Order: sequence, then structure tokens, then C-alpha cells
Amino acid sequence: MSSSDSSGPRDLNGRVVARGRLARLRSRLRGGGGTGPLGLADDVVVVAGSDDDAIASSTALDASSWRAEEEVILRHDLEVPADRLADAAAVAALDGYEVVDDERWGPRPQTVDDRLEVLVLARVQLLDAMHLSQERSRMASLGSRHGGIARRWSVLQRPPGGAGH
Repeated sequence: MSSSDSSGPRDLNGRVVARGRLARLRSRLRGGGGTGPLGLADDVVVVAGSDDDAIASSTALDASSWRAEEEVILRHDLEVPADRLADAAAVAALDGYEVVDDERWGPRPQTVDDRLEVLVLARVQLLDAMHLSQERSRMASLGSRHGGIARRWSVLQRPPGGAGH
């Protein structure tokens, strides 16, 4: 269940990319600035995000400091009834999302509706506007199916020039 169970670079769908021996050797010879694959425990900063459903993913990314060639942590803040949290988290886990129940990226969001609880989901992946739109839609559907809503999304990356953790 933990992101450390399977490490390596991720694709646009959050899946670990299998690299052959030749690709691993080339990577070692080239260096790589000492940064390995991104993980949910790495030091990251928010580079893009919104709580406005109407903003286009491409617009949000274009106006941000997001670096397309680097992996991101895609974070979604949902609000669902307490008795549906586990079910929603289990469905999200099928797509590689993990529940983040600490304050590693700042204070946990507060709910707008007292009947709902916050569910923070995150995964590592490469990102483009199309896949961000797909994931936003997927999370809106997940929230709705479980009696809640997708409140906000965020894209996190290592600080520019950062060396991993």
C-alpha cells in the first residue's frame, strides 16, 4: 500500500515505469543530479492547484511554476461523510492513490460542511493537462458517488534545484 513498496519513475497514470538494464545503466552514467524517483515523503512545494471547478487544467498549469518534465505529487482534497471515508479511499487505492492523514504539506483542510470529513488522496505521476483533467473528473465522480465532493486539487513538486530528500 505504501509508495515505497514499488519505486521508480511513474507514468501519466501513476504506474511505475519498468526500466530495462540499459536504461538504468544510462541513467547512472548520466548522473541525474542525485534525485531519484519522487515519493510522497519527499520535500515538495505546491506549484499549481485550485478549488475552482470551472478553471481549465491547461489554464491552471500554464499559470503555474509546474515543470512538465518532472514527476509530481497529485493531491486531491475530498469531503465525504465519515461512514464513507474507507470506501472512497479503497476505490482511490485501485488507481494508486494513498490517503494522507498528516500535515506533511501544511495544515489539513477544514470542511465546509460539518456533516463531512476531509479525505486527502495523493499519488506520484508525470502530469499533463489532459491527465490532470481526467483525474479531476475521476475525483469529482468519486466524491459524488460517496455522498461528498472534490473540494480542491494541488500539484506538488520538489523545489527547483532540489536534490530529493
